[in-house]
This record gives sequence, structure tokens and C-alpha cells, in this order.
Amino acid sequence: MPDHSELLAEIESLEENITRARASIMRRFIGQKRVVDLTLATLLCGGHGLLIGLPGLGKTRLIETLSVVMGLHGNRIQFTPDLMPADILGSEVLDTADDGRRHFRFVPGPIFCQLLMADEINRASPRTQSALLQAMQEHTVTVAGEDRKLDAPFHVLATQNPIEQEGTYPLPEAQLDRFLVQIDVNYPDRDTERDILMATTGVTDDQADQVFTREDLLAAQTLLRRMPVGESVVELILDLVRAFRPDEPEASARVRDTVAWGPGPRAAQALMLMVRARALLQGRLAPNPEDVIDMARPVLSHRMALNFTARARGDSLAELIESTAASLSRNEAVA
Repeated sequence: MPDHSELLAEIESLEENITRARASIMRRFIGQKRVVDLTLATLLCGGHGLLIGLPGLGKTRLIETLSVVMGLHGNRIQFTPDLMPADILGSEVLDTADDGRRHFRFVPGPIFCQLLMADEINRASPRTQSALLQAMQEHTVTVAGEDRKLDAPFHVLATQNPIEQEGTYPLPEAQLDRFLVQIDVNYPDRDTERDILMATTGVTDDQADQVFTREDLLAAQTLLRRMPVGESVVELILDLVRAFRPDEPEASARVRDTVAWGPGPRAAQALMLMVRARALLQGRLAPNPEDVIDMARPVLSHRMALNFTARARGDSLAELIESTAASLSRNEAVA
């Protein structure tokens, strides 16, 4: 049996930093621990997150706070219909040197950072949205035929308003799949909202403290991928992802009647990383089936869609994911 004592010691040390980071973030983004944990997990996995929520719920504040706490160089882009790809990636400009010779000089765009906030990403045209695809997947951008590497780590945290759809361009499936998780930011409860009022309407505002450095985060991302995953958890991940593909034998009659298209292999990869991150956030050496159930909705909800009949019936994709995950987990336990 392998000796995991060294790995466990590293996880325990990292757990202390994660606890401090969470506390620092929640001084400015009050309450909603679930949202904070999912966002932290996204960074620990080295992925990108899509935050869905109404204006005024603190999404921008959360991302700005994360850049401070995690020690990352952050930039913000406010997406608008007239935004062009060069406004994100950068462009070449013609310069004249002291000797009179002319040459092209590359001016980097705001994407050259470590934590990019893409605010209201669905307000930009598909052409501009597509400028992020290569960067999100390959951490490289191509400008004027030349590939330029982005800093490591590189994360995109995008926000989207779920209600105001006038003048917006829905994200294509290929781009949605690049987001590791969809994080739903809901209204706070009454007590949390009271705390927000008292903390943010005074003369001073709490400031976040830096806990991680760039090197710390890169080391944490490597540590996460070293965490062992039991065979039962791997099988549950495969069962879950394949259960939502209408053409697969594993799909239930309800899924065939409800789902238009299901998640691909990238969803299984994302789920494998996120269950490790959840275990890491709780200071455990390895994930368990409960982690798979808990991470199913944020990982899968933006990677599948209801068909027209299901939408007309008012079916809920979130309820379908949660009930299917719970059912598969029960079957796994019985087996």
C-alpha cells in the first residue's frame, strides 16, 4: 500500500492557507460560503468559472477580492456589443525609432494577466467571445500570426446576468464547455443581507489580505492532481456523465425524453478535478462519492440542455442532475 503520509502533510499545510484565504475573502464577500468555495476550487483546479447572477450580488467584488487574496495580477474587461477582439488580445502598432526606421510593436491587451474578469461576457459579439477560446484552452493567443504565451496561472472568471437577455449573444456550447464550473450566485438570506448592509455602508470597508502567491497557487494545483481517486469514485463519475447522454445505453427513459444533448469527456475531466478540490477544501486525502454528488450540478449544468418538449413542460435541469446523481450514488452503495 503506498505511503501517503507526505501527501497528507502537504494537504494539511495547504488546508491552513485555504482556511485563511476563505476567511479573508468572506470579510469582503459576506456570506455565501458555497460560492466562495466553488470559486476557490476553480482556481485550485487551474480552471475557469462562469458566475451566473443578477446585478448587485457582489460578483465583481468577489473576483476583485480573489485577485488580492491569491496574489494574482488581475484585469477586468467590461464586455459590450462594440468590443473587438483586439481590445482583448492586443494589437500591433507602427512605431518610428530614433533613427527614423519604422517597425511594428505589439501592445498587449488586458488578457495578459493571471486573473481576468470578463464582466457580462454575453454582451459581446460571437466574434469577440471567440477571441477567448484559444486563451482559455491553450493559455496562448495568436496575434498577427505569432503565438504569444499567457502567464501561468491564467484564469477567466466571467459573469452573466441570467434574466436580462435583450441585446446579448448567448455563449456557444464550445465556449461554455471551456468553463470548468457554472457558479450560481443567488440572493443572500436576511441575516447575511443585514451583515452586508452594516459592513459596506459605513465610513470604512474591510480589506482583504494576501494569503497565496503565484507560486503557492501553482504548487497547490500540482498537489491537487497528485491526490488519489478511488475506483468507486471514478466509476461513479463515468456513470454520471454517461447517464446524461440520450443516445447511450446507460441513459434512463427520463433522460432520453428530457435531454437534447449531454456532457462530453471534458465534463468527466472537470468532475474529476472538482471532486478532488472539494476534498482538498475539507482537508481530506481523497474524494468520496458525496463529493461527486455535490459537484455534479456546477460541473454539468452548462454542458447539457433540455429539449423543446422538456422546456415546454417546465422541467428543471438542476433537479434532473441532482436526482440522477443521488440515484446513481445509492445504486453504487448497494452494489
